[in-house]
Amino acid sequence: MEEDQGGESGEVRILFWGTPDFAVPSLRALAEEGHDVVGVVTQPDRPSGRGRKLRVSAVKQVVLDEGYPVLTPERPRGESFMEGVRELAPDLSVVVAYGCILRREVLDLPPRGSINVHASLLPQLRGAAPINWAIVRGKKVTGVTVMRMVEEMDAGPILFQLEEPIGPHETASELTARLSEIGAQALVETLAMLQLGAIEEREQDYALATYAPKVNRATARVDWAVDAPAVANHVRGMDGVPGAWSLFGGEPVKLFRPEAQPGHPDGSLPGVVLRADPEGGLLVASGTGAVALGEVQPTGRRRMPASDWIRGRSVVEGDCFE
Repeated sequence: MEEDQGGESGEVRILFWGTPDFAVPSLRALAEEGHDVVGVVTQPDRPSGRGRKLRVSAVKQVVLDEGYPVLTPERPRGESFMEGVRELAPDLSVVVAYGCILRREVLDLPPRGSINVHASLLPQLRGAAPINWAIVRGKKVTGVTVMRMVEEMDAGPILFQLEEPIGPHETASELTARLSEIGAQALVETLAMLQLGAIEEREQDYALATYAPKVNRATARVDWAVDAPAVANHVRGMDGVPGAWSLFGGEPVKLFRPEAQPGHPDGSLPGVVLRADPEGGLLVASGTGAVALGEVQPTGRRRMPASDWIRGRSVVEGDCFE
């Protein structure tokens, strides 16, 4: 499937690596296009929810439905794991949001190497959370890149890219779902072009590289001192998991559906509630301007309209988020 194969046709044995929902459309697309998926590597079942019951990954659920051979190592290394991969005899590894860095011995085991679907226009936004940071940083355009994998994170040669606009109110959850489908499309097109020997690999320009580190609860806390568009971008970019949050009355509250609004009364400190009206909604001061919030989620409660929270919590003008 690489260019040095001279465009020869023939069935290629693919080992798929992936874990979350984002990877599912790519796995399904491989099967729909008639590719020979000889096995799947995904993360082990993890405790989830209040009961901490073991939960299978989104990709493993597809595996259970479709009957693919599956490997679920805690870490993809060691002789036992490598032997399991050799027994599957893949020609090519396809990696989509697997969730663990792969060593060279793993990347090079398939004769035709390993390729990856990444949710940004590399070399921009290398790393674990490109969709979140694209929104947080106010980007208007992003996309997906299919690259050949090397040991350095997201630094391999680019095979194919598709560009996509980011909607002005689009959240990380919404953009993730959309880019997962576009990533599957890009993967299928890349494999077809590789099969024909029609791709010229392009090295990334290191001078243009930016990074998108993991997001966590600390990252997701709202800084009300920045301007209103930046607060709104942050809330949209942290949507879903981990969820943007701020303290209110000493308790964390997650925030959703933001809309930046210009201007607020002089002397209003960042985080102060400017409006708490069940009809007019929730408006909070930021460093410059203000942000309306359409939904909230108090700790241990469901996500709800801000109007319901205002009534139930008796929120009033002058209260403050921290």
